[in-house]
Amino acid sequence: MISANNVTYRVGKKALFEDVNIKFTEGNCYGIIGANGAGKSTFLKILSGQLDTTNGEIAITPGQRLSFLEQDHFKYDEFPVIDVVIMGNQRLYDVMKEKDAIYMKEDFSDEDGVKAAELEAEFAEMDGWEAESNAATVLNGLGIETDLHTALMNSLDGNQRVKVLLARALFGNPDILLLDEPTNHLDLDAIAWLEEFLINFENTVIVVSHDRYFLNKVCTHTCDIDYGKIQLYTGNYDFWYESSQLLIKQMKEANKKKEEQIKELQEFISRFSANASKSKQATSRKRALEKIELTEIKPSSRKYPYIDFRPDREIGNEVLTVENLSKTINGEKVLDNISFTVGREDKIAFVGSCENAKSALFEILSGNMEPDEGTYKWGITTSQAYFPKDASEEFSSDYTITEWLTGYSENKDVTYVRGFLGRMLFAGEDGVKKLKVLSGGERVRCLLSRMMISGANCLIFDEPTNHLDMESISALNTGLIKFPGVILFSCRDHQCVQTTANRIIEILPDGKIVDKITTYDEYLESDETARKRTVYTKQESDEDDN
Repeated sequence: MISANNVTYRVGKKALFEDVNIKFTEGNCYGIIGANGAGKSTFLKILSGQLDTTNGEIAITPGQRLSFLEQDHFKYDEFPVIDVVIMGNQRLYDVMKEKDAIYMKEDFSDEDGVKAAELEAEFAEMDGWEAESNAATVLNGLGIETDLHTALMNSLDGNQRVKVLLARALFGNPDILLLDEPTNHLDLDAIAWLEEFLINFENTVIVVSHDRYFLNKVCTHTCDIDYGKIQLYTGNYDFWYESSQLLIKQMKEANKKKEEQIKELQEFISRFSANASKSKQATSRKRALEKIELTEIKPSSRKYPYIDFRPDREIGNEVLTVENLSKTINGEKVLDNISFTVGREDKIAFVGSCENAKSALFEILSGNMEPDEGTYKWGITTSQAYFPKDASEEFSSDYTITEWLTGYSENKDVTYVRGFLGRMLFAGEDGVKKLKVLSGGERVRCLLSRMMISGANCLIFDEPTNHLDMESISALNTGLIKFPGVILFSCRDHQCVQTTANRIIEILPDGKIVDKITTYDEYLESDETARKRTVYTKQESDEDDN
């Protein structure tokens, strides 16, 4: 068990939260939610001991091991992948290395023999002989192929490093597991594997995530950081939302009744305070009036943008035709002779483990990249707007947000342009912020403003929910559902995919595609092999060739 006892944390004079008292018990999974800047990651760092509290203390049951998801992706660059995972249980790793060092000695003494025996006993007690196979199982589950297990961390790409660090946190059955945004950089299949892992995990889990579906699937409790407090609810994210909305509604209704009662008392006092025969009643009502207190309803730190994509023209019957498209990137054929046709009512989610394949396809269809082979053709009634996964060059200039967005608007009126920025929570002086100082979430909101102001009837999104908070993801999800045009998109948010897409195209690791008209959940339920396709390896391909 881990508990926060009267914990307060201040940044300068501002308290992120005050007098927090929460116990996190074994067998439960706690989701930490709140607006950006509310203090979710800070609270996890306090629980893990990386940050000190301003007041109060964190207590952990003696002898229990705590594990957390490392955020420094370059910390273990010179270590093999399998070693990094086993380091998740540092004592086990230290024992393993110490006994190996003793056995490597040329002058092996009796004392060395005694020490080695002690280490062997401790090693066996910690299930050390199964350490490498257990580490490999977690790595494979997260999509790290076996041939990478012995590679150095510095040879892996960014997404692979994140998966290894996640495997490190999960390894060795820790008593307390702290995870800060564990689904970031995971494909949908890796997220599904993680969900099952956490559902079956028997110890304590505390997780921060913006993925609503993930929180609903794994969490038994929800901790809401808002109003400078941390409120614990029993139940998952949906239960928290319904409970919190019901609580606010009840408080407003109670206040309304009190306000009506106050008005009645004030009217009576005003009418009869000067009347001798009614003076006692008026005095009694004054006392009653003084006892009525309205419940203070503080403004929430949560802010919801307004996302509404409105096409300037209706789309025709001919939308997009892709024929025999192929593309090789860094020696890997990510798209292999793929063909498909898009209809005027299609909202297509592109899924699969190969991130490069989806990004390459979107770059080609948006005109930013040439295919190696094949063709694509947009219909004459179509207009496209593109949300790229990597827009770092876009935000390296000295333009202000308003200047930048005006460049993409046919209507150059500043008030018109600022209206779109206002919908995305850029109010007042935010409009003169320089592009190069924006945070990841602010950049995404700028790109969504550009998508809205374009008036396009075909939208292409490459992972638009990255860097967004829960409120912005919910607003985007609503905007995608309401949009009357065509959408081609990839997204790690399961709920966005499920509620938006009416067609799924999976890009397989060999560059081929599987195309089905269905929702995402129906696709997974009806085709059990779909979830397993992402474990396709080069070795399997070679076996097929032989």
